[in-house]
Amino acid sequence: MKKLILASILTLSAGAAWAADPIEGLWQTAKDDNGNFGHIDVKPCGPAFCGILVKSFDSAGAPLESENIGKQIIWDMVAYGDGQYDDGKVWSPDRDKTYDSKMILSGDTLTVKGCVMFICRDGGTWTRVK
Repeated sequence: MKKLILASILTLSAGAAWAADPIEGLWQTAKDDNGNFGHIDVKPCGPAFCGILVKSFDSAGAPLESENIGKQIIWDMVAYGDGQYDDGKVWSPDRDKTYDSKMILSGDTLTVKGCVMFICRDGGTWTRVK
């Protein structure tokens, strides 16, 4: 019986160690200056997280052809626990600017903020695509 309990505990511990980080998955961005938005696929990249634009939509929600599909939007975003991600970069296609960024995860929402030199921008709240 003790061996069964110990085996169960070890199995559960190993499963938790291999569980995906909560930021992983598909995220819908806030609308940009043109009213367009996208879906970003966030995955681990080395010790950090990166995100690629996989779909783009116009202000009415219709699919939009974009030369930015497949491009990296997020890179080097480090998880610090408690939903805090920092030290990464976010590229804003509508402004063609790369921001030193941080993100805060709360359930199925992701608050994105970033700065270029002394100019900071609220990247809005992204939502998880289910």
